[in-house]
Amino acid sequence: DRTAGIDVKEGKYGTALQAAAITGSTLIVRKLIAKGADVNTSGCGWFGNAFQAAAATGSTEVVRLLLEKKANPNALGGWYGNALRAASTKGYVDIVRILLAADFEIYLRGLFYGNALQAAAAEGHTQVVEMLIAQGA
Repeated sequence: DRTAGIDVKEGKYGTALQAAAITGSTLIVRKLIAKGADVNTSGCGWFGNAFQAAAATGSTEVVRLLLEKKANPNALGGWYGNALRAASTKGYVDIVRILLAADFEIYLRGLFYGNALQAAAAEGHTQVVEMLIAQGA
């Protein structure tokens, strides 16, 4: 069989969808989803899933698109542990705002810092810290 399959998991990028999410290409993400890519495939690549990959690289439009396509914002795995922790670590205010509005489970823990509030505080992202505290972190 010479076809690898759209959701094959391998390498540092995990799946084709995760690789596209890392680059922020909404066009490629849309095409892959239209061809049947599973927005909730996880357990592979640096970021564990496409949602965390988009959040960790500041791909706001891809985050919105994946939410629209019913990706699980609370998916665990990868380098940061979860999407909110990834966005909080990097200081991506717009993505943190989107995740909080999507009823993200604010207490999910990651690997290195523990939770999103610890990550934002350790990296000096004051606005993100304020947003998380306002949400009860």
